[in-house]
Amino acid sequence: MDEEFLDRVMGEVEGVGKVDEFTGQLWRRWRRLRDENVARPLQLGLFRSDYLVHAPDSGEPTSLRQVEFNTISSSFGTLSERSANLHKYLYKSTQYYGVSPYLQEERFPTNNTTAGLAEGLSDAHKAYGVPDARILFVVQENERNVFDQRWIEYDLLDKHGIHIVRQTFRQLGQSATVDRATHVLRITLPSGLLSDGSTSVEISTVYFRAGYTPADYLTHAFYDTRYLLESSCAIQCPSIQLQLAGGKKVQQVLTNAGVLESFLSDSSRWGADVFAQAELDELRSSWMDMWGLDEDVPGADPTTDPTNECSGVRRARERSAKLVLKPQREGGGNNVYKEAIPTFLDSLPVKEREAWIAMELIAAPEGLGNYLVRAGGGTEGAVKAEVVSELGIFGWALFGGPDKWVKEKEVGWLVRTKGKDSNEGGVAAGFSVLDSVLLVDE
Repeated sequence: MDEEFLDRVMGEVEGVGKVDEFTGQLWRRWRRLRDENVARPLQLGLFRSDYLVHAPDSGEPTSLRQVEFNTISSSFGTLSERSANLHKYLYKSTQYYGVSPYLQEERFPTNNTTAGLAEGLSDAHKAYGVPDARILFVVQENERNVFDQRWIEYDLLDKHGIHIVRQTFRQLGQSATVDRATHVLRITLPSGLLSDGSTSVEISTVYFRAGYTPADYLTHAFYDTRYLLESSCAIQCPSIQLQLAGGKKVQQVLTNAGVLESFLSDSSRWGADVFAQAELDELRSSWMDMWGLDEDVPGADPTTDPTNECSGVRRARERSAKLVLKPQREGGGNNVYKEAIPTFLDSLPVKEREAWIAMELIAAPEGLGNYLVRAGGGTEGAVKAEVVSELGIFGWALFGGPDKWVKEKEVGWLVRTKGKDSNEGGVAAGFSVLDSVLLVDE
């Protein structure tokens, strides 16, 4: 909600948007909405905060460290719930043949992510105040992850009586209209689909399961369609500004001295709970060291060299073996790791450095073996490997309005397991498998 902060970090004038075309396109639509004084209703965020166990060989205590915070299309909540149910079923049917004393029914925690995410969408729909309106799912063309989305759709209909419309940006370019007087968003549907004979439906909430990657915007018209949806009074999940707030650059800037305190201290103008210094330190301790490639970084050698590199780039070269470089992208497969970093830095234009951050790699625990199973491979297709598991915590927040009202809830979890030597972690991209939690004593 801090427009000045987002403009400075992600905007086209001062921030990432001036060098990253995708970010700039989104920021310009948000700027236009503000210039036209488009009223912003409540906003909805369905979030997932991801963590890995950090077990450095330096003797530091083992801890959970944050990988990233997702504000758009936070996926695999419903499928992770089904993985947890699968493991519970296998315990009930086989007791896992007694291979471990930890495998007891009470150690398998319940995962109700589907109902939790649907509840967030339902609360937004109710806040909109038109019972017969529908929720719009904006989806990718030839959607591969459809099953993860369908379970939310089924829950909304079965438990809340809310109907869904699924359309792509291409379809919405033809079907979506916004009334200039009321700002109501309506979607035109093919004749005969509605029992009352009407040809269009009002939309209460726009849930984006697309729009997080440049590939979703095939032409500038697709960005304009995003603007059209945002210009309505329908509740956005997420709004453009909330999507921008999930940028990797924002994550990095929050680690800078004094920035976190500006939001969570008694000097904050946002009315947030005041955190004691010990609590702020504890929160910061869950973050890895991060910096921008375009920045002069405290602790780096400030000596000018023939390459005219800022200390952020020099520090990335020096520490590349324990780093990951991240652009302002979601969806997996975008990062640059370890030994690939020096060559990448050689090819990265100076003007594009501002769009990238460097992050210290989380040191995964050693010696955790497991079997990775790919569908259709049978027991012969199971691969034994040293693995690492990533924990995602889901939650939602409905917020905004003149009173800066907030309703929020933590609703479930996700576990993804991959081979320890794999840099990427995406399930749909084939790098990891869905898993579940088993609780053990410390």
